[in-house]
Amino acid sequence: MNEVEKFRLILHGGDGRSCAVEAIAAAKHGDYSLAHQKLKESTDAILMAHQTQVCLLQKETEEVMNVSFLMLLAQNNLMKTLTVKNMAAEFVELYESSELHTGIDRRIYKNV
Repeated sequence: MNEVEKFRLILHGGDGRSCAVEAIAAAKHGDYSLAHQKLKESTDAILMAHQTQVCLLQKETEEVMNVSFLMLLAQNNLMKTLTVKNMAAEFVELYESSELHTGIDRRIYKNV
């Protein structure tokens, strides 16, 4: 199994998680356009991670091998990313609906 592919899985997973966290921050400050853009970027990175994951798993089924620590780390990283991305989508929706219901414009709190 190629070590570069494992690092690629970690990279894309990390990018997906970072974009999800940025989406929460944007929503917190009332920038919902940026929040949705960051959620899309997160989804795109996660899709790239999934493609890499599928390739790695297919190779693993073709040959008998021990699963390395790096592969376990990569898989764990992706699972954490999926959790953070799902929570980020919920936070963005919550901030948006809160603003709609309360009329509070979060953009005035950007520097807080």
